[in-house]
Amino acid sequence: MTPIALTIAGSDSSGGAGIQADLKTFGALGVYGASVITALTAQNTRGVTGIHDVPADFIATQIDAVFTDLDIGAVKIGMLSQVPAIAAVAEGLARHDAQNIVLDPVMVATSGDRLLAVEAIAALCRDLIPRALIVTPNLHEAAALTDASLARTESDMEAQARQILALGPRYVLIKGGHGDNADSVDLLVSEGEVVRLAAKRIVTRNTHGTGCTLSSAIAAGLAKGLDLVTAAREAKDYVTEAIKAADKLTVGHGHGPLNHFHQFWRRA
Repeated sequence: MTPIALTIAGSDSSGGAGIQADLKTFGALGVYGASVITALTAQNTRGVTGIHDVPADFIATQIDAVFTDLDIGAVKIGMLSQVPAIAAVAEGLARHDAQNIVLDPVMVATSGDRLLAVEAIAALCRDLIPRALIVTPNLHEAAALTDASLARTESDMEAQARQILALGPRYVLIKGGHGDNADSVDLLVSEGEVVRLAAKRIVTRNTHGTGCTLSSAIAAGLAKGLDLVTAAREAKDYVTEAIKAADKLTVGHGHGPLNHFHQFWRRA
């Protein structure tokens, strides 16, 4: 059986994040990727210059087209900029009894450009977070979801993760990549345990699409039948290696992309 994962997210015209990063990640990890596009962005490594939202009814049509034909093993959700889009995705996932949902609450691009309307945060918490197997906020997103200050310690990260857990997901992975410690530490928190995922922090400006890549790598693992903790560990390893190899690419003049196909291109 071919493992299949679906990404529901926005398109990045520069290819480093969003739908494009997700499909690259799925392919690199041996998973067939399908997509539902929620928004078109005009962006590059320097920033976002425009967003064109896909109508909610067409988002629903894409979801129905995919689920009525493909055997979807996992779903990654990324950019949903408006309330109607969130509602369309929540209703579509319920309609098709989607499983293994990985929700990356994309709020701000690496460049600092806002990708989620402020009024949509409440809809995200109400309609989608409770459906997720795992939610993967970075430090800034976790603070916004919990209406708290930016976490400075691992205790702060765990406390915010447990606030998000109270909304209904089974796991929360708070990503520490925006911190300033020697190690980049992510905390995977569930009702009964905390798993610490650490890697040496890599000094590079080429981190565009890191969050998208991590969440889609988790979805790829789930589509292949891995348990959540193993999928998260393997996703962390994959992203770390993709960041290490990022400087071998020369793409754009700002925050460049990860090297999603590092293991294949090195061989070539």
